[in-house]
Amino acid sequence: MSDTPLTDDRHPAEVVTGLVDQVLTLAATWTAWDGVPVPAGDRLYTPHKAIRRVADHLIDHLAEMEARVAGVPTIPDAWHASATTTAADLAAFTAADLDEARSRLTRLAQIFDVRLRALSDAQLDRRDGSAWSPRQIAFHLAESLYYAESVGRLRA
Repeated sequence: MSDTPLTDDRHPAEVVTGLVDQVLTLAATWTAWDGVPVPAGDRLYTPHKAIRRVADHLIDHLAEMEARVAGVPTIPDAWHASATTTAADLAAFTAADLDEARSRLTRLAQIFDVRLRALSDAQLDRRDGSAWSPRQIAFHLAESLYYAESVGRLRA
């Protein structure tokens, strides 16, 4: 089975902005988090870690797309990804943290929206070697919802 992201007829900008909307809908419940990391597979997730992973994933692929559009080499990803849970990930998730997450993620979504809508269909589907096209990258980013779903919808 290929790991190439499947795409559909949605505009890739809508896929990314939709991802952020879904993450923030879940995050709005996370001020009720009890401080116990949530196991998912062989990893642990917390509200801060989920937000960090979504933001890092957006930043990583935004940098890749921008470099490719500019025709310069991409910088290899060196994130520790979800294998690492930092001390900051274990902090309480407060209303102020939610506000910061909203600001961070909505701004990143806007950058993607502007960039992806500025590309022609040919540019959205252009692949450089084995690298994914910008359209495929956007659909791959939707998989970041996994991090937020790992924490889930919490109840006070």
